Amino acid sequence: MHEFTVPAEATAPQVGGLADAVFDNAAADPGRVALARKDAAGTWRDVSAGEFRDQVLALAKGLLAEGVRFGDRVALMARTRYEWTLFDFALWTIGAQPVPVYPTSSAEQVCWMLHDAQVSAAVVEHEDHAMTVGSVIGRLPYLKRLWQLDADAERELTAAGVHIDDEVVHRHRLALTPDTVATVIYTSGTTGRPRGCVLTHANFMAETDNIVRRYEPVFRSKPGDEASTLLFLPLSHVFGRMVEVAAIRGRVRLGHQPQLSSAVLLPDLASFRPSFVLAVPYIFEKIFASARRKAELAGKLGPFDKAVEAAVRYAEATEHKAFGTGPGPGTALRMQHQMFDKLVYGKLRAAMGGRCRHAMSGGSAMERRLGLFFDGAGIRVFEGYGLTESTAAATANPPEQTRFGTVGRPVPGTTVHIADDGEVWLHGGQIFHGYLNNPQATAESLRQGWLATGDIGTLDEDGYLTITGRKKEVLVTSSGKTLSPAALEERVRAHALVSQCLVLGNDRPYVSALITLDPEAVAHWLTVREKPGPSPAELVRDADLEAEIRRAVVAANTQVSQAESIRTFRILAAQFSEEHGLLTPSLKLKRRAIEEAYSAEIDALYRA
Repeated sequence: MHEFTVPAEATAPQVGGLADAVFDNAAADPGRVALARKDAAGTWRDVSAGEFRDQVLALAKGLLAEGVRFGDRVALMARTRYEWTLFDFALWTIGAQPVPVYPTSSAEQVCWMLHDAQVSAAVVEHEDHAMTVGSVIGRLPYLKRLWQLDADAERELTAAGVHIDDEVVHRHRLALTPDTVATVIYTSGTTGRPRGCVLTHANFMAETDNIVRRYEPVFRSKPGDEASTLLFLPLSHVFGRMVEVAAIRGRVRLGHQPQLSSAVLLPDLASFRPSFVLAVPYIFEKIFASARRKAELAGKLGPFDKAVEAAVRYAEATEHKAFGTGPGPGTALRMQHQMFDKLVYGKLRAAMGGRCRHAMSGGSAMERRLGLFFDGAGIRVFEGYGLTESTAAATANPPEQTRFGTVGRPVPGTTVHIADDGEVWLHGGQIFHGYLNNPQATAESLRQGWLATGDIGTLDEDGYLTITGRKKEVLVTSSGKTLSPAALEERVRAHALVSQCLVLGNDRPYVSALITLDPEAVAHWLTVREKPGPSPAELVRDADLEAEIRRAVVAANTQVSQAESIRTFRILAAQFSEEHGLLTPSLKLKRRAIEEAYSAEIDALYRA
């Protein structure tokens, strides 16, 4: 199949902008809980729809008082926190355009984005961010104002706007149309300098309204059990912004968590108790690995692995029934599943707050077996696919027919087309309007309204999309064999000890790989085997560890032809990091930069 369309379920608004939802929600039910905010003691405090409207209105007045005007671009550089959402909607209320900046960005990256977007003001989280901006202030002629969240920016701006009438703010808000630019989000820059994606209010409306309508069982809670989500994705990334907007428009209680470490995230999941979460596969891998390590330390690894196998088989049987290719789980499997639900699955759900039954995953591919395990354990993960240019999700697995291992069908209002060369093209109301100040790149990506994604994929007979690689990342060995490295990398990464994998082979006689280790998993592995803590250099030469990694490579190789298989590999002592320019802020590998940084190690893999 070369093309598949799913009709829109939500009517495109003809007037207004994103901020209207804040005021409409408050008018409809001012006492309804809209968000939750942590106080100084770390306790979640509910924020009503009326309270949030008043905070947005007060902050919007302050921004106007400080000179922010309709159409101005204002940078937001912070981790995921309540104030980001507050500033987003305050800026949208007056027709300004937030420009998100990753909090880990270097001074040069900050300089490029703020200069390219002609940002006139910036909101940063703390003093380090202020110093980063300050170090390049001489090259930012448009930047006039800087506010710092940790220095009471919210209170300062609210106080500055007390003399402005509400009506002034509402005149700005009512001047917005769906086609007004909402934000400029810079791509993560895997292949070069980040590009500013221009997204309108209509783009976000088309994206979020169709998703909320299609996934009503997720976003609409049953009476007496409110829908809620804890947002821990970076708001500097389009996925996080989509979640933020969908939660406000879908009237879902929204909390924020700025730290992704399991030591901090898991306690907040337990206390916030979300009904669903949205994350990247890395989070689900971490939750699974943490549960398995706990079981091994408790001497219960055998029962845990049996529970995993039962969950996978149960989910597969359920999947077959949904597609009419099987009767569903048999009596014996249902009884086994019920037993493990008390012993294992219930504890996993409790670790995520106890109420979570659904999740959405995007950003990179999730291994089919991992998705099946979570489904069998009572948490259905809807894997999806999208780009910054498509305002996040363009496809996602539907609730009633999830096909694990694929990224699902087009979200309502979207068409997916597979070009003759296998490239995925997208069309729909969420597709961006082009790159800021870059007509050449815009012309290359937008083909008569179609977004040429640069990804390679296939559509099955039911319209489910499978991504097989990137056009620019296809490897051609010196013998002429063509392969996409993504699938191999994903399979190697499925091993608990592996953190990252970069498959190599372009213009080389055979395929090889650079592999990094997961520190937490390695520490656990050493503890269980009662090995003394070796240095990183000693660790990568450990024969037992190498044998474990070789098993991961051999398992991955069974899925491809001999010519495509990984012939040799190198375990690295350090992980690829954003700090060293080897990862994008969204944790994607910068292949070219890694190959340059490890050129000596790569050459050694191909010496006779």
